[in-house]
Amino acid sequence: MTIYNARIYTQDKDRRVIERGYVRFEKGLITEVGEGAPAASAEDIDAGGRTLYPGFIDIHTHLGLTTNGVGVEGEDFNEESEPVSPQLHILDAINPFDVSFKKAIEAGVTAVLISPGSMNPVAGDICAVSTDGIRIDKMLLRRVGMKFSLGENPKMTYMNRDETPCTRMAIAAMIREALAKAKRYAADLKAVEEGNDPPELDLGSEALIPLLERRLKAHFHCHRADDIFTALRISKEFGLDPVLIHCTDGHLIAGELAEENVPAVVGPIMCDACKPELLNITPANAARLTAAGVPVAICTDHSEIPIEYLPISVGVCMKHGLSFEKALDAVTVTAAEIAGISDLTGSVEPGKRADLVMFDAPPFEVMSSPVMTVCGGRLHSFR
Repeated sequence: MTIYNARIYTQDKDRRVIERGYVRFEKGLITEVGEGAPAASAEDIDAGGRTLYPGFIDIHTHLGLTTNGVGVEGEDFNEESEPVSPQLHILDAINPFDVSFKKAIEAGVTAVLISPGSMNPVAGDICAVSTDGIRIDKMLLRRVGMKFSLGENPKMTYMNRDETPCTRMAIAAMIREALAKAKRYAADLKAVEEGNDPPELDLGSEALIPLLERRLKAHFHCHRADDIFTALRISKEFGLDPVLIHCTDGHLIAGELAEENVPAVVGPIMCDACKPELLNITPANAARLTAAGVPVAICTDHSEIPIEYLPISVGVCMKHGLSFEKALDAVTVTAAEIAGISDLTGSVEPGKRADLVMFDAPPFEVMSSPVMTVCGGRLHSFR
């Protein structure tokens, strides 16, 4: 199938804008991107001069972990029975029949990262998934990270039970203990090659080994500046590849973060300072971090902000200083790079998934909605 007569923002390394272009795809993958008018068949789509972008990406959500309209029975994102739970697999909790997946596609969001909640210092793995499908196993794009949480959420969860951790020191100590245990477990496994007996099975340590080998990224929930620096301190100690989730105080320490060359996932944008560690929240955070040279993606933290408001969240960041070009990057190519899925999606290039969204108006304005979304080659038309 071919979409032609479109203004295409490729979001490739050259950030090309093809004024009158076409995209051809088959079996869910882009096969050709070009300029001009290709030979068209009856099944091909005339974009009529509308603008085509890569499908949007939200790289911090809890999509499908809390089913809309169900209440506590549908909440599956926090396993609060133990504070360290790296062995949990997020795929076992996601409900792809949650209506929010449909709303994501209607907003042009074609890929998301789904993460456990932030009550546990070590909460479980993170997966990138397509928003289109009925079986999560087939929607899976890649396992990409491990979720860690610092600050108020784990502290208050376990303090209220008179259990550890009750302080920021204890949260950091529990994370270090889990990583140190995994490091020793990995060494014991390697020693088996030299004739030693294998260690007793430890699924938690097994889950953390890819993190120590930098095959997975360490996603740290951190709002306050001191928690952000704790995330970086632990990452350096264990050689982790960190991603700063929320990074609410990032604008206060933007120069320091730029020196560290560490990415930030900013959001939710449209919320108030509902707890002490959000005291310095500002919708200018993304612009200030980007100006300092920090790679930035924008997230909804669904269901904190519903997934369908990702484009509007981007618009709010633009209102507060983020350029259109950087705003588009923050939900396409830069988001894909931070997420570790840029070989799969995030730009309009041959070999990548046919994840596309078409607009007939500026995409990040409150009155704009997609005309069409293509998710893994499957068309969803809204007009």
